[in-house]
Amino acid sequence: MSSALPIKTYTKEAEVAVQAVLRACHVTKSVQDTLKVDDKVSKPDKSPVTIGDLAAQALITLHLQNAFPEDKIVGEEDTTELRKNDGLRNKVVGLVNEGFAKGKLGKESEGIWGEGESFSEDSVLTALDLGSHTGGPTGRSWTIDPIDGTLGFLRKEQYAVCLALIVDGIVQLGVLACPNLGTTAVTDSQTGVLFLAKKNEGGWMRSLKDDAKWEKTTIPEHPTPLRFLESVESGHSAHSVQARIGELLGVQEGTSLRMDSQAKYGALGRGEGGCYLRIPTKYIGGKDYQEKIWDHASGSLLISESGGVVSDMHGAPLDFSRGRTLSANEGIVAAASGVHAKAVESVKKAIEEFGKKV
Repeated sequence: MSSALPIKTYTKEAEVAVQAVLRACHVTKSVQDTLKVDDKVSKPDKSPVTIGDLAAQALITLHLQNAFPEDKIVGEEDTTELRKNDGLRNKVVGLVNEGFAKGKLGKESEGIWGEGESFSEDSVLTALDLGSHTGGPTGRSWTIDPIDGTLGFLRKEQYAVCLALIVDGIVQLGVLACPNLGTTAVTDSQTGVLFLAKKNEGGWMRSLKDDAKWEKTTIPEHPTPLRFLESVESGHSAHSVQARIGELLGVQEGTSLRMDSQAKYGALGRGEGGCYLRIPTKYIGGKDYQEKIWDHASGSLLISESGGVVSDMHGAPLDFSRGRTLSANEGIVAAASGVHAKAVESVKKAIEEFGKKV
């Protein structure tokens, strides 16, 4: 399979990552299409988690364990709720095995690891428990967001399966799959898109269809017209502050694209939009929040490798060496190279204006 990849280094890692993510897409899409109320529980922070999240993370981790047993895993999900619920646990184990049996990887992947194997409950639970690594500045670790944008997933809209390799605190490889994203525009037929980024080698995309060809991703320096990419949920980002930033940048009202998950990074990476903002809601009286590394590792690498610029809201580079969160950063500004500096300036001005009101 490595010969079909458009990169020259970390090819085995990319090969395994793509296999794992494609199988996870099969599982999550199957769950989304048939989702029922009893297939979700609440995590301690009250956010919804589905059997799809748990099965996808276990499935991806099993791939990584097999290929790179010494690598650490920084995963979003754990087994806390799963161990309490026999019915949920049985469904997750069943989905993991379905993913290995039926996940479509393309003709070049015939005979890959896991076909025909059966994984026990203990194997699945152990895989999920491996995701508790703290991350940090040294060594190799993979960060997984099995279903980024869970609320969008539950609404049967946009979500993403995200996997990134971090080496000594630097994101080296990112795989980002968006099963409901159109192949040429957010609004076109939802065939699904797979993105791949390798540090210093570029960003790429292909359809989720079997044997699709890779195409290079490119962000125009000055997108015209300039449009924002934003979160759907107002609790995730300060929409009112971002609206003011849009005014300062000359974004036409009503043109913003709102969607859940790192699908926003994918759309921006292929030149759709122009600027993705994530401004903490604390600036409009909401709670403080630290961004998680699994929410940005894959997407941020795609942007930088596609010709864009990613920073926090103050213009500082994202620091993935601090552990499970981007504790050295605040907010996110990802934009075309000709827009980024002005966007950061506009963020500062808008925050100063709203600070006088809050």
